[in-house]
Amino acid sequence: MQMTLSFLGAAQEVTGSCHLLDISGRQVLLDCGLIQGGKLDALRNHEPFLFEPTEIHAVVLSHAHIDHSGRLPLLVKSGFTGPIYTHKATVDLCEVMLRDAAMLQVRDVERLNKKRVKMELPPLEPLFDEEDVALVIKQFVALDYEQSVQVVPQLTARLCDAGHILGSAVVELWLGEGSERKKLVFSGDLGRAGMPILDDPTLVDDADLVLMESTYGDRLHRSWDDTLAELKAIFAKTIKESRGNILLPAFSVGRAQELLYLFHLYAQEWALSNWRICLDSPMAIKATQIYVANYQLMDEDFKRFTRLSPGKHPLLSNVDFIDSTQESMELNEIHQGLIIIAGSGMCNGGRIRSHLEHNLANPQSDVIICGFQALGTPGRLLVDGAESLTIHGRNIPVKAKIHTVGGLSAHADQAELLHWYRHFKHTPPLILIHGEREAQQRLKAELMPEGSESPHVVIAERGDTLDLTALPDLVWLPSRE
Repeated sequence: MQMTLSFLGAAQEVTGSCHLLDISGRQVLLDCGLIQGGKLDALRNHEPFLFEPTEIHAVVLSHAHIDHSGRLPLLVKSGFTGPIYTHKATVDLCEVMLRDAAMLQVRDVERLNKKRVKMELPPLEPLFDEEDVALVIKQFVALDYEQSVQVVPQLTARLCDAGHILGSAVVELWLGEGSERKKLVFSGDLGRAGMPILDDPTLVDDADLVLMESTYGDRLHRSWDDTLAELKAIFAKTIKESRGNILLPAFSVGRAQELLYLFHLYAQEWALSNWRICLDSPMAIKATQIYVANYQLMDEDFKRFTRLSPGKHPLLSNVDFIDSTQESMELNEIHQGLIIIAGSGMCNGGRIRSHLEHNLANPQSDVIICGFQALGTPGRLLVDGAESLTIHGRNIPVKAKIHTVGGLSAHADQAELLHWYRHFKHTPPLILIHGEREAQQRLKAELMPEGSESPHVVIAERGDTLDLTALPDLVWLPSRE
Protein backbone atom coordinates (compact mmCIF):
# COMPACT_ATOMS: atom_id res chain seq x y z
CA MET A 1 0.00 0.00 0.00
CA GLN A 2 1.00 3.63 -0.43
CA MET A 3 1.60 5.83 2.64
CA THR A 4 3.30 9.20 2.29
CA LEU A 5 3.71 12.36 4.34
CA SER A 6 4.33 15.77 2.75
CA PHE A 7 5.50 18.88 4.60
CA LEU A 8 3.62 21.86 3.21
CA GLY A 9 3.89 24.47 5.97
CA ALA A 10 5.83 25.39 9.12
CA ALA A 11 8.91 23.94 7.45
CA GLN A 12 11.96 25.99 8.55
CA GLU A 13 9.56 28.64 9.81
CA VAL A 14 7.24 28.81 12.78
CA THR A 15 3.84 29.59 11.30
CA GLY A 16 1.56 28.05 8.66
CA SER A 17 1.44 24.51 10.07
CA CYS A 18 0.24 22.07 7.39
CA HIS A 19 1.23 18.47 6.64
CA LEU A 20 -0.42 16.05 4.22
CA LEU A 21 -0.88 12.32 4.76
CA ASP A 22 -1.77 10.13 1.79
CA ILE A 23 -2.94 6.59 2.60
CA SER A 24 -3.63 4.76 -0.65
CA GLY A 25 -5.18 7.85 -2.20
CA ARG A 26 -7.07 9.05 0.88
CA GLN A 27 -5.62 12.41 1.85
CA VAL A 28 -5.66 13.84 5.38
CA LEU A 29 -4.25 17.15 6.59
CA LEU A 30 -2.54 17.65 9.93
CA ASP A 31 -3.37 21.30 10.68
CA CYS A 32 -4.10 24.03 8.15
CA GLY A 33 -2.69 27.25 9.57
CA LEU A 34 -2.16 30.83 8.50
CA ILE A 35 1.32 32.11 7.73
CA GLN A 36 2.08 35.03 10.04
CA GLY A 37 4.81 37.66 10.09
CA GLY A 38 5.32 40.67 7.84
CA LYS A 39 3.22 41.83 4.90
CA LEU A 40 4.99 39.54 2.43
CA ASP A 41 4.34 36.57 4.70
CA ALA A 42 0.64 37.43 4.89
CA LEU A 43 0.43 37.58 1.08
CA ARG A 44 1.62 33.96 0.91
CA ASN A 45 -1.71 32.89 2.42
CA HIS A 46 -3.34 33.88 -0.89
CA GLU A 47 -1.19 31.45 -2.87
CA PRO A 48 -2.93 28.25 -4.04
CA PHE A 49 -2.75 25.21 -1.80
CA LEU A 50 -0.13 22.64 -2.78
CA PHE A 51 -2.92 20.07 -3.06
CA GLU A 52 -6.47 19.94 -4.38
CA PRO A 53 -8.83 20.89 -1.50
CA THR A 54 -11.68 18.83 -2.93
CA GLU A 55 -9.49 15.70 -2.65
CA ILE A 56 -8.86 16.10 1.09
CA HIS A 57 -10.90 13.53 3.02
CA ALA A 58 -10.38 14.90 6.55
CA VAL A 59 -8.34 17.23 8.76
CA VAL A 60 -6.85 16.47 12.18
CA LEU A 61 -6.28 19.75 14.04
CA SER A 62 -3.79 19.94 16.92
CA HIS A 63 -5.08 23.15 18.52
CA ALA A 64 -6.82 26.47 17.96
CA HIS A 65 -3.97 28.93 17.43
CA ILE A 66 -4.35 30.68 14.09
CA ASP A 67 -1.00 29.50 12.73
CA HIS A 68 -2.47 25.98 13.00
CA SER A 69 -6.16 26.55 12.22
CA GLY A 70 -6.35 29.83 10.30
CA ARG A 71 -6.58 28.54 6.72
CA LEU A 72 -9.41 26.12 7.47
CA PRO A 73 -12.03 28.64 6.26
CA LEU A 74 -10.11 29.05 3.00
CA LEU A 75 -9.88 25.26 2.70
CA VAL A 76 -13.66 25.00 3.02
CA LYS A 77 -14.16 27.94 0.68
CA SER A 78 -12.01 26.07 -1.85
CA GLY A 79 -14.18 22.95 -1.78
CA PHE A 80 -13.21 20.83 1.24
CA THR A 81 -16.33 19.19 2.73
CA GLY A 82 -14.91 16.54 5.08
CA PRO A 83 -14.72 16.27 8.88
CA ILE A 84 -12.25 18.21 11.04
CA TYR A 85 -11.24 16.13 14.06
CA THR A 86 -10.04 18.03 17.13
CA HIS A 87 -10.49 18.37 20.88
CA LYS A 88 -13.87 19.69 21.99
CA ALA A 89 -12.31 22.73 23.71
CA THR A 90 -10.51 23.54 20.45
CA VAL A 91 -13.88 23.60 18.69
CA ASP A 92 -15.09 26.28 21.11
CA LEU A 93 -11.91 28.33 20.81
CA CYS A 94 -11.80 28.06 17.02
CA GLU A 95 -15.29 29.46 16.71
CA VAL A 96 -14.07 32.60 18.51
CA MET A 97 -10.67 32.84 16.88
CA LEU A 98 -11.71 32.11 13.30
CA ARG A 99 -14.60 34.58 13.46
CA ASP A 100 -12.16 37.21 14.69
CA ALA A 101 -9.73 36.32 11.91
CA ALA A 102 -12.52 36.65 9.34
CA MET A 103 -13.46 40.08 10.66
CA LEU A 104 -9.83 41.19 10.39
CA GLN A 105 -9.56 39.78 6.86
CA VAL A 106 -12.61 41.75 5.72
CA ARG A 107 -11.55 44.94 7.48
CA ASP A 108 -7.98 44.85 6.19
CA VAL A 109 -9.08 44.23 2.61
CA GLU A 110 -11.60 47.10 2.80
CA ARG A 111 -8.81 49.41 3.95
CA LEU A 112 -6.44 48.17 1.26
CA ASN A 113 -9.06 48.47 -1.48
CA LYS A 114 -9.54 52.18 -0.73
CA LYS A 115 -5.88 52.65 -1.62
CA ARG A 116 -6.16 50.41 -4.67
CA VAL A 117 -9.09 52.44 -6.04
CA LYS A 118 -6.95 55.58 -5.90
CA MET A 119 -4.20 53.71 -7.71
CA GLU A 120 -6.74 52.44 -10.31
CA LEU A 121 -6.04 48.84 -9.34
CA PRO A 122 -8.72 46.12 -9.20
CA PRO A 123 -10.13 45.38 -5.72
CA LEU A 124 -9.02 42.37 -3.72
CA GLU A 125 -11.21 39.81 -1.96
CA PRO A 126 -10.68 38.79 1.66
CA LEU A 127 -9.09 35.40 2.17
CA PHE A 128 -12.35 34.29 3.83
CA ASP A 129 -15.33 35.74 5.68
CA GLU A 130 -17.69 34.76 8.51
CA GLU A 131 -19.86 32.67 6.19
CA ASP A 132 -16.85 30.49 5.44
CA VAL A 133 -16.14 30.22 9.17
CA ALA A 134 -19.75 29.13 9.82
CA LEU A 135 -19.23 26.23 7.41
CA VAL A 136 -15.99 25.24 9.15
CA ILE A 137 -17.75 25.11 12.52
CA LYS A 138 -20.31 22.65 11.10
CA GLN A 139 -17.51 20.34 9.95
CA PHE A 140 -15.81 19.98 13.34
CA VAL A 141 -15.95 16.60 15.08
CA ALA A 142 -15.29 17.15 18.79
CA LEU A 143 -13.12 14.60 20.63
CA ASP A 144 -11.96 14.03 24.19
CA TYR A 145 -8.38 13.32 25.15
CA GLU A 146 -7.48 9.63 24.83
CA GLN A 147 -10.45 9.01 22.51
CA SER A 148 -9.55 7.02 19.38
CA VAL A 149 -11.28 7.72 16.07
CA GLN A 150 -10.98 6.22 12.59
CA VAL A 151 -10.23 9.21 10.38
CA VAL A 152 -10.26 7.26 7.12
CA PRO A 153 -9.81 3.52 6.49
CA GLN A 154 -6.39 2.41 7.77
CA LEU A 155 -5.83 5.66 9.71
CA THR A 156 -6.72 5.94 13.41
CA ALA A 157 -6.02 9.03 15.51
CA ARG A 158 -5.90 9.73 19.23
CA LEU A 159 -5.36 13.06 21.00
CA CYS A 160 -3.26 13.50 24.15
CA ASP A 161 -2.88 16.68 26.20
CA ALA A 162 -0.02 18.84 24.84
CA GLY A 163 -0.20 21.34 27.74
CA HIS A 164 0.22 24.33 25.37
CA ILE A 165 -3.22 25.98 25.46
CA LEU A 166 -6.68 24.73 26.38
CA GLY A 167 -7.51 21.77 24.13
CA SER A 168 -4.05 21.52 22.59
CA ALA A 169 -3.10 18.01 21.54
CA VAL A 170 -0.26 15.70 20.75
CA VAL A 171 -1.66 13.58 17.90
CA GLU A 172 -0.97 9.85 17.78
CA LEU A 173 -1.66 8.29 14.38
CA TRP A 174 -1.74 4.61 13.42
CA LEU A 175 -1.45 4.01 9.65
CA GLY A 176 -1.91 0.85 7.64
CA GLU A 177 -2.57 -2.61 9.02
CA GLY A 178 -0.84 -5.85 9.87
CA SER A 179 2.91 -5.97 9.32
CA GLU A 180 2.78 -2.65 7.47
CA ARG A 181 1.18 -0.80 10.39
CA LYS A 182 3.15 2.30 11.40
CA LYS A 183 2.74 4.79 14.24
CA LEU A 184 3.36 8.50 13.67
CA VAL A 185 3.34 11.02 16.54
CA PHE A 186 2.76 14.72 15.73
CA SER A 187 3.67 16.96 18.66
CA GLY A 188 1.54 19.93 17.65
CA ASP A 189 2.83 22.71 19.91
CA LEU A 190 4.28 21.38 23.15
CA GLY A 191 3.71 23.19 26.42
CA ARG A 192 5.93 23.21 29.49
CA ALA A 193 5.93 21.15 32.64
CA GLY A 194 5.02 22.96 35.84
CA MET A 195 3.31 25.93 34.20
CA PRO A 196 0.11 27.36 35.72
CA ILE A 197 -3.45 26.40 34.75
CA LEU A 198 -2.85 23.45 32.39
CA ASP A 199 -1.57 19.92 32.88
CA ASP A 200 1.93 18.99 31.74
CA PRO A 201 2.48 17.73 28.17
CA THR A 202 1.80 14.02 27.69
CA LEU A 203 4.87 11.84 27.28
CA VAL A 204 4.38 9.18 24.59
CA ASP A 205 6.20 5.86 24.79
CA ASP A 206 6.48 4.57 21.26
CA ALA A 207 6.46 5.67 17.62
CA ASP A 208 7.89 4.74 14.24
CA LEU A 209 8.24 8.44 13.34
CA VAL A 210 8.02 11.66 15.37
CA LEU A 211 7.19 15.13 14.02
CA MET A 212 8.26 17.63 16.67
CA GLU A 213 7.95 21.38 16.88
CA SER A 214 11.22 23.26 17.47
CA THR A 215 10.17 26.86 18.10
CA TYR A 216 12.64 27.29 20.97
CA GLY A 217 15.09 24.60 19.92
CA ASP A 218 18.04 26.96 20.36
CA ARG A 219 17.47 28.30 23.87
CA LEU A 220 16.44 27.69 27.44
CA HIS A 221 13.69 29.62 29.17
CA ARG A 222 14.27 31.19 32.54
CA SER A 223 13.06 29.09 35.43
CA TRP A 224 9.54 29.68 36.68
CA ASP A 225 10.85 31.10 39.98
CA ASP A 226 13.20 33.49 38.15
CA THR A 227 10.37 34.55 35.85
CA LEU A 228 8.11 35.40 38.77
CA ALA A 229 10.94 37.33 40.41
CA GLU A 230 11.53 39.24 37.16
CA LEU A 231 7.88 40.23 36.88
CA LYS A 232 7.80 41.26 40.52
CA ALA A 233 10.87 43.48 39.99
CA ILE A 234 9.31 45.18 36.94
CA PHE A 235 6.14 46.00 38.84
CA ALA A 236 8.01 47.04 41.99
CA LYS A 237 10.25 49.48 40.12
CA THR A 238 7.34 50.94 38.20
CA ILE A 239 5.33 51.43 41.38
CA LYS A 240 8.28 52.93 43.26
CA GLU A 241 9.03 55.44 40.54
CA SER A 242 5.36 56.29 39.88
CA ARG A 243 5.89 55.77 36.21
CA GLY A 244 3.49 55.29 33.33
CA ASN A 245 1.48 52.35 32.06
CA ILE A 246 2.52 48.75 31.59
CA LEU A 247 1.57 47.09 28.29
CA LEU A 248 1.53 43.35 27.80
CA PRO A 249 0.98 42.24 24.18
CA ALA A 250 -0.56 38.82 24.68
CA PHE A 251 -1.95 35.99 22.62
CA SER A 252 -5.67 36.01 23.32
CA VAL A 253 -5.77 32.28 23.98
CA GLY A 254 -3.38 30.91 26.57
CA ARG A 255 -1.10 33.80 27.46
CA ALA A 256 -3.87 36.23 28.42
CA GLN A 257 -5.45 33.71 30.79
CA GLU A 258 -2.07 32.83 32.31
CA LEU A 259 -1.40 36.51 33.06
CA LEU A 260 -4.81 36.95 34.68
CA TYR A 261 -4.12 33.96 36.90
CA LEU A 262 -0.72 35.33 37.94
CA PHE A 263 -2.16 38.74 38.72
CA HIS A 264 -4.73 37.05 40.94
CA LEU A 265 -2.18 34.85 42.72
CA TYR A 266 0.37 37.60 43.32
CA ALA A 267 -1.83 40.69 43.62
CA GLN A 268 -0.66 41.37 47.17
CA GLU A 269 3.00 40.35 46.75
CA TRP A 270 3.37 42.47 43.61
CA ALA A 271 1.47 45.41 45.17
CA LEU A 272 -1.03 45.59 42.34
CA SER A 273 -3.88 47.07 44.38
CA ASN A 274 -3.27 50.60 43.09
CA TRP A 275 -3.20 49.48 39.48
CA ARG A 276 -6.13 49.02 37.17
CA ILE A 277 -5.73 45.74 35.28
CA CYS A 278 -7.51 45.74 31.91
CA LEU A 279 -8.04 42.87 29.51
CA ASP A 280 -8.55 44.85 26.31
CA SER A 281 -9.46 42.20 23.77
CA PRO A 282 -12.97 40.97 22.91
CA MET A 283 -11.47 37.68 21.70
CA ALA A 284 -9.44 37.18 24.89
CA ILE A 285 -12.56 37.92 26.95
CA LYS A 286 -14.50 35.22 25.10
CA ALA A 287 -11.57 32.83 25.36
CA THR A 288 -11.36 33.44 29.11
CA GLN A 289 -15.03 32.52 29.44
CA ILE A 290 -14.28 29.27 27.55
CA TYR A 291 -11.40 28.55 29.94
CA VAL A 292 -13.74 29.07 32.89
CA ALA A 293 -16.33 26.72 31.34
CA ASN A 294 -13.68 24.00 30.80
CA TYR A 295 -12.64 23.90 34.43
CA GLN A 296 -12.26 20.10 34.38
CA LEU A 297 -9.30 20.31 31.96
CA MET A 298 -7.16 22.45 34.30
CA ASP A 299 -4.36 21.17 36.51
CA GLU A 300 -4.90 20.18 40.13
CA ASP A 301 -3.36 23.36 41.58
CA PHE A 302 -5.77 25.53 39.61
CA LYS A 303 -8.74 23.39 40.64
CA ARG A 304 -7.66 23.41 44.29
CA PHE A 305 -7.12 27.18 44.32
CA THR A 306 -10.54 27.74 42.80
CA ARG A 307 -12.21 25.54 45.41
CA LEU A 308 -10.49 27.50 48.20
CA SER A 309 -11.73 30.81 46.80
CA PRO A 310 -15.47 30.39 46.24
CA GLY A 311 -17.01 33.28 44.38
CA LYS A 312 -13.59 34.63 43.33
CA HIS A 313 -12.67 32.76 40.18
CA PRO A 314 -8.93 33.24 39.58
CA LEU A 315 -9.45 34.42 35.99
CA LEU A 316 -12.21 36.90 36.79
CA SER A 317 -11.58 38.43 40.21
CA ASN A 318 -9.40 41.52 39.69
CA VAL A 319 -9.67 42.55 36.06
CA ASP A 320 -11.74 44.96 33.98
CA PHE A 321 -12.98 43.48 30.72
CA ILE A 322 -12.70 46.14 28.01
CA ASP A 323 -15.08 45.04 25.29
CA SER A 324 -16.15 48.08 23.25
CA THR A 325 -13.92 50.15 20.98
CA GLN A 326 -14.95 53.30 22.84
CA GLU A 327 -13.80 51.87 26.19
CA SER A 328 -10.50 50.88 24.61
CA MET A 329 -9.95 54.37 23.19
CA GLU A 330 -10.63 55.91 26.58
CA LEU A 331 -7.69 54.00 28.03
CA ASN A 332 -5.38 56.02 25.79
CA GLU A 333 -6.31 59.15 27.75
CA ILE A 334 -4.86 57.61 30.93
CA HIS A 335 -1.10 57.94 31.21
CA GLN A 336 -0.36 56.21 34.49
CA GLY A 337 -1.51 53.30 36.60
CA LEU A 338 -2.80 50.93 33.91
CA ILE A 339 -1.73 47.35 33.26
CA ILE A 340 -3.14 46.62 29.79
CA ILE A 341 -3.24 43.08 28.43
CA ALA A 342 -4.17 43.33 24.75
CA GLY A 343 -3.85 41.39 21.52
CA SER A 344 -2.13 40.63 19.34
CA GLY A 345 0.78 38.79 20.91
CA MET A 346 3.21 39.77 18.13
CA CYS A 347 1.94 43.40 18.00
CA ASN A 348 0.93 43.03 14.34
CA GLY A 349 -2.77 43.72 14.85
CA GLY A 350 -5.45 44.18 17.45
CA ARG A 351 -5.80 46.85 20.10
CA ILE A 352 -2.22 46.64 21.34
CA ARG A 353 -1.23 48.67 18.28
CA SER A 354 -3.21 51.67 19.49
CA HIS A 355 -1.82 51.37 23.01
CA LEU A 356 1.73 51.18 21.67
CA GLU A 357 1.03 54.26 19.56
CA HIS A 358 0.09 56.20 22.72
CA ASN A 359 2.70 54.76 25.12
CA LEU A 360 5.88 53.77 23.24
CA ALA A 361 7.24 57.32 23.16
CA ASN A 362 6.83 57.68 26.92
CA PRO A 363 10.07 56.78 28.76
CA GLN A 364 7.96 56.20 31.87
CA SER A 365 6.04 53.33 30.29
CA ASP A 366 6.99 49.65 30.10
CA VAL A 367 6.26 46.99 27.49
CA ILE A 368 6.56 43.36 28.57
CA ILE A 369 7.07 40.94 25.67
CA CYS A 370 6.10 37.50 26.91
CA GLY A 371 5.78 35.22 23.89
CA PHE A 372 7.39 34.14 20.63
CA GLN A 373 7.84 36.95 18.08
CA ALA A 374 8.07 35.81 14.46
CA LEU A 375 10.51 37.45 12.06
CA GLY A 376 9.04 40.57 10.46
CA THR A 377 6.54 41.32 13.23
CA PRO A 378 6.54 44.58 15.22
CA GLY A 379 7.02 42.55 18.39
CA ARG A 380 10.21 41.04 16.97
CA LEU A 381 11.43 44.53 16.05
CA LEU A 382 10.92 45.66 19.66
CA VAL A 383 12.76 42.61 20.99
CA ASP A 384 15.62 43.27 18.57
CA GLY A 385 15.98 46.87 19.78
CA ALA A 386 14.17 48.94 17.15
CA GLU A 387 14.43 52.67 17.76
CA SER A 388 11.02 53.35 16.23
CA LEU A 389 7.88 51.63 14.94
CA THR A 390 5.46 52.70 12.22
CA ILE A 391 1.94 52.47 13.63
CA HIS A 392 -1.15 53.66 11.75
CA GLY A 393 1.13 55.57 9.38
CA ARG A 394 2.99 57.37 12.17
CA ASN A 395 6.63 56.91 13.11
CA ILE A 396 6.65 56.32 16.87
CA PRO A 397 9.99 56.53 18.71
CA VAL A 398 10.64 53.70 21.16
CA LYS A 399 11.36 55.41 24.49
CA ALA A 400 9.48 52.99 26.75
CA LYS A 401 11.41 50.23 28.46
CA ILE A 402 11.11 46.91 26.64
CA HIS A 403 11.28 43.75 28.75
CA THR A 404 11.50 40.27 27.24
CA VAL A 405 10.22 37.70 29.73
CA GLY A 406 10.91 34.40 28.01
CA GLY A 407 9.91 32.35 31.02
CA LEU A 408 6.23 32.97 30.29
CA SER A 409 6.42 31.17 26.97
CA ALA A 410 3.83 28.44 26.41
CA HIS A 411 6.31 26.56 24.18
CA ALA A 412 8.76 23.98 25.45
CA ASP A 413 12.38 25.13 25.40
CA GLN A 414 15.35 23.13 24.16
CA ALA A 415 15.74 21.05 27.31
CA GLU A 416 12.01 20.31 27.45
CA LEU A 417 11.91 19.32 23.78
CA LEU A 418 14.86 16.98 24.33
CA HIS A 419 13.16 15.48 27.39
CA TRP A 420 9.89 14.93 25.50
CA TYR A 421 11.60 13.24 22.55
CA ARG A 422 14.00 11.15 24.62
CA HIS A 423 11.08 9.56 26.45
CA PHE A 424 10.31 7.54 23.31
CA LYS A 425 11.67 4.02 23.31
CA HIS A 426 14.21 2.97 20.66
CA THR A 427 14.91 6.57 19.47
CA PRO A 428 12.51 6.70 16.49
CA PRO A 429 13.47 8.89 13.50
CA LEU A 430 12.63 12.54 14.11
CA ILE A 431 11.50 15.30 11.72
CA LEU A 432 11.85 18.85 13.04
CA ILE A 433 9.06 21.24 12.06
CA HIS A 434 7.59 24.54 13.29
CA GLY A 435 10.84 26.39 13.92
CA GLU A 436 13.26 28.83 12.34
CA ARG A 437 16.21 27.11 10.70
CA GLU A 438 18.86 28.33 13.15
CA ALA A 439 16.85 27.06 16.11
CA GLN A 440 16.36 23.72 14.37
CA GLN A 441 20.05 23.34 13.57
CA ARG A 442 20.96 23.99 17.20
CA LEU A 443 18.42 21.42 18.39
CA LYS A 444 19.61 18.88 15.83
CA ALA A 445 23.18 19.36 17.04
CA GLU A 446 22.05 18.52 20.57
CA LEU A 447 20.27 15.40 19.33
CA MET A 448 23.07 14.31 16.99
CA PRO A 449 26.48 15.31 18.39
CA GLU A 450 29.30 15.41 15.85
CA GLY A 451 30.05 11.90 14.62
CA SER A 452 26.74 10.50 15.86
CA GLU A 453 24.50 8.50 13.54
CA SER A 454 21.56 7.84 15.86
CA PRO A 455 18.91 9.04 16.29
CA HIS A 456 18.13 10.02 12.70
CA VAL A 457 17.10 13.70 12.78
CA VAL A 458 16.02 15.67 9.73
CA ILE A 459 14.89 19.28 9.33
CA ALA A 460 11.84 19.29 7.04
CA GLU A 461 11.84 21.41 3.91
CA ARG A 462 8.67 22.73 2.33
CA GLY A 463 7.50 20.28 -0.32
CA ASP A 464 9.42 17.29 1.07
CA THR A 465 7.54 13.99 0.76
CA LEU A 466 8.43 10.96 2.90
CA ASP A 467 7.61 7.31 2.08
CA LEU A 468 6.12 6.05 5.35
CA THR A 469 6.16 2.41 4.24
CA ALA A 470 9.99 2.46 4.42
CA LEU A 471 10.14 3.41 8.12
CA PRO A 472 12.32 3.28 10.16
CA ASP A 473 14.41 4.28 7.12
CA LEU A 474 13.74 7.80 5.85
CA VAL A 475 13.13 7.51 2.11
CA TRP A 476 12.28 10.78 0.38
CA LEU A 477 10.19 10.97 -2.79
CA PRO A 478 10.47 13.64 -5.52
CA SER A 479 9.24 17.02 -4.34
CA ARG A 480 5.64 18.03 -5.06
CA GLU A 481 6.75 21.52 -6.05
